[in-house]
Amino acid sequence: MTEPLDLDRYSLQILSELQRDARQTVQQLSEAVGLSATPCWKRVKDMEAAGVIRGYTALVDREKVGLKLAVIVEANLSQHNEDLVARFEQAVAASPQIVRCLSTTGQADYLLTVLVEDIKHYEQFLHDTIFKLPGVTHVRSSIVLKEIKSEVRLPVGDPASPAAKRPVRAPRGKG
Repeated sequence: MTEPLDLDRYSLQILSELQRDARQTVQQLSEAVGLSATPCWKRVKDMEAAGVIRGYTALVDREKVGLKLAVIVEANLSQHNEDLVARFEQAVAASPQIVRCLSTTGQADYLLTVLVEDIKHYEQFLHDTIFKLPGVTHVRSSIVLKEIKSEVRLPVGDPASPAAKRPVRAPRGKG
C-alpha cells in the first residue's frame, strides 16, 4: 500500500526551482524557497522516491545539433486491439527520431513529433519507419514552420496555478 505524499507550497516551489535550474546546490535551492537545507533536501529525496521527480536532464537546442526539421505526424491504426496497440507503441518507443507520441481523441489516433535533419531525411524516415509501424493505415504530416513555444517546465509553484491553491497528493514510494 502506498502512502500519499503531500505536495505543499514549499514542495511546489522546490519543483518550480528545479525545473528552472536542476544544477542548483541544495543550499541555493533552500534559499530560493525559504527552507533550511536539511528539510529541503528531504523533500527533494521524498519527491524522487515517490516518482514526482522522474529524473534530471540537459535541454539541448535541436537545431544546433543538426535536427532542423520538426514534423507533427497524425497516425491512425487499422484496429485498436491490445496486441496491435502494444506493438505500435513499442515500435514508436524504439525510434529515437520520434521524440513525442500522444494517444489522442479526434481525427488521429496518435500525434507524433519527429525530429530529423531535413525534408530528404524525413521522406526516408517516413518510408523506412512511419509507414512500417504496426497497424498504421493513415498518415498525415505537418511540417513545423516555426516553434512559438516549447516549454518542458510544468506550471507548478506559480501562484496562479491550480496546484498551488490546493494540496496535491502523490503516491509515496515504498521504503
